[in-house]
Amino acid sequence: MSKHEKLNYVEFPASNIQATKRFFSQVFDWQFVDYGPEYTSFSNQGLDGGFYLSEQRNNTDNGGALLVFYSNNINQTLAKVVENSGKINKPIFEFPGGCRFHFIEPSGNEFAVWSESQN
Repeated sequence: MSKHEKLNYVEFPASNIQATKRFFSQVFDWQFVDYGPEYTSFSNQGLDGGFYLSEQRNNTDNGGALLVFYSNNINQTLAKVVENSGKINKPIFEFPGGCRFHFIEPSGNEFAVWSESQN
């Protein structure tokens, strides 16, 4: 249910929508609904959103927002990212309260995964 004045939806560019869908389906078990060849949406992932066809990229180097996944087993999630064509751009590092890594999905967008500890 949508809540008044709360974040509701996020959109990302994707140069290869099919590869991006395959990646998120295999790594994070996402489901997609296509709205033509240039847009696909996802829901029930903590925040609903979509990918639109574009050569642009969202990453922290160009000031883009960083969306961060949570994992109970960060090493297992890192392995799934790599096995499914994700590129690790910041290996696991520790910070007060946990650890995280950053990755680039097949269309070039940067995301991160965090956990309380390295399992």
